[in-house]
Amino acid sequence: MNINSIPKIKYGDSNQFFLLAGPCAIEGEEMAMRIAEKAVSATDKLKIPYVFKGSYRKANRSRIDSFTGIGDKKALQILRKVSETFDIPTITDIHSAEEANMAAEYVDILQIPAFLCRQTDILVAAAKTGKVVNIKKGQFLAPESMIFAINKVRDSGNDAVMVTDRGTMFGYQDLIVDYRGIPVMQKMGVPVVLDITHSLQQPNQSSGVTGGKPELIETIARAGIAAGCDGIFLETHFDPSNAKSDGANMLHLNYLETLLKKLTILRDAVLNLNSETGYKI
Repeated sequence: MNINSIPKIKYGDSNQFFLLAGPCAIEGEEMAMRIAEKAVSATDKLKIPYVFKGSYRKANRSRIDSFTGIGDKKALQILRKVSETFDIPTITDIHSAEEANMAAEYVDILQIPAFLCRQTDILVAAAKTGKVVNIKKGQFLAPESMIFAINKVRDSGNDAVMVTDRGTMFGYQDLIVDYRGIPVMQKMGVPVVLDITHSLQQPNQSSGVTGGKPELIETIARAGIAAGCDGIFLETHFDPSNAKSDGANMLHLNYLETLLKKLTILRDAVLNLNSETGYKI
């Protein structure tokens, strides 16, 4: 698929990477609008195609007392308001086949969580909504295996599919990014996104709260751009330490524009190098 097929997407012909970014979870309207406003301002300046990300519910939590959401309909309505206010596309996760049609009424892209990327009924249901489908690669899957998930969407009559790498499990409490997976999955004819914040998670902590290494966000992002990824996924918040979900690995909102500016410069350098040498990185 071409990212210009995403409704409301801007700067699709800018030759920049595209960005999926926002809070881990929708905590309320004010916080969502505040994050969206900052992200829109930065991406407009840099001509980066932008999609606002926010989960209307967090279904995969370690502890039963973890924050899961403010209510499905309320959070989805906030996502719709973000889209209408800033004239941008939005993306959210779904967790079962039954949720596909519900979420599709409010957002432009349906995201399949990594742990659910092999679930045929969810992939088929998402495909049949006609929305763009973003499949996160399971932490347990080889990049080569993602063709089967992609084909489940395509065989259901929907070619608007992309994939996101969010790292691979390395032992019990760490993840690594294998950048070889980017060109491998690009050969499947889909845009490939690198999730730079979830790749830095440290799951399975004894506290039941996932840890992370946000100080390495720029390192992972720069390597992904150098390796030729089509898009970047990141979670950001104006107060990560008090975010209700995944705060340990989020980028502080104040640093977003600076990071994106560095990445656009690197992207230009990669494209120029490809042009001069005739060899695609």
